[in-house]
Parts: sequence; structure tokens; C-alpha cells
Amino acid sequence: MPLNNKSLTWQFDPYDPYFPILYEGVEVGFCTLEFSARIVEVLNEEGKLRKALELACLDLIRQSGADPNQVEELIKKYLARTERPKYGTGAIAFLLRDRQEELDISDKEFARFCDSYKLSHEELNGIYEGKQITNSQLVVLSRILGKSIEELAKVRDGSN
Repeated sequence: MPLNNKSLTWQFDPYDPYFPILYEGVEVGFCTLEFSARIVEVLNEEGKLRKALELACLDLIRQSGADPNQVEELIKKYLARTERPKYGTGAIAFLLRDRQEELDISDKEFARFCDSYKLSHEELNGIYEGKQITNSQLVVLSRILGKSIEELAKVRDGSN
């Protein structure tokens, strides 16, 4: 993928109550002022971050002496590592983090909260480390997370 120094391509027109959002001069949607400026800012920032990732990967490939045509493959590898898992122990670990955020409590308080439902600190850490979740832990996790055992089993096992 060639690098270029084009100016930012996402824009909006502030003189219309519903602002068109343009990508490279083509209208792609409309929204109100309160959202349009932030949407354009985020989309342009995403473009800059993508270019920075591309440059960093290209530098890594050059330093290692590998083929520069592997940049896109390396970018995909790094992007895949940042995605939230949909299934497995990692997905349940994210659900636990979400629950902690909902409760707005510290790690120590959350560990005590989980322990009050009979999920020990060691078991909680095991989940965060990616260890297998047992069926008996699913019962406890369902109470902690407010989800059914069946829902959590599907997340753990990768069923739709």
C-alpha cells in the first residue's frame, strides 16, 4: 500500500441544519451539528492512525530485512490482535471488565464482589489469563454478569 500525504478527506458543511458528511468530495451521509464535527474528527484521526501503523510496520520490516511487500500482512496481524474476542475465555474476561466498569469499582473491590458470589480471586485471575472456564464457574459467572448459563456457555464454547 503506497503512502501519500493527502490532506484529510472527511469533511462537513456547517451551514445546513443537517450536515452532509463528505468523503473525497462525495456525500456519504447526513447528521446534526452536534455529531458531525466529532464524526469527521474521529474518521480523520483513524486515517492518521492507520498511516502511522503502516509506517511503523514498514520500519519493522525494513529493520528485520524482510520483504517490504509484507506491510499489509503485518498491519492485519496487529489489527487482529486489538479486536475484542467474540468467543472463548477472552470474551468472558471482557464481559467481566464491562461489569466492573458498570459497577464503577476498583480491581480489588471487584475481586471481593466476585468472591462474594463464590468466584475466588485465583479463579478470576485465571479467567483473565485465559484459562479454561468450567461449567461450575459458569453458574457463578451467570450471577455476576446477569446473563443466563446458556448464553455464557455459547460465548465460552463459540456457539452462535
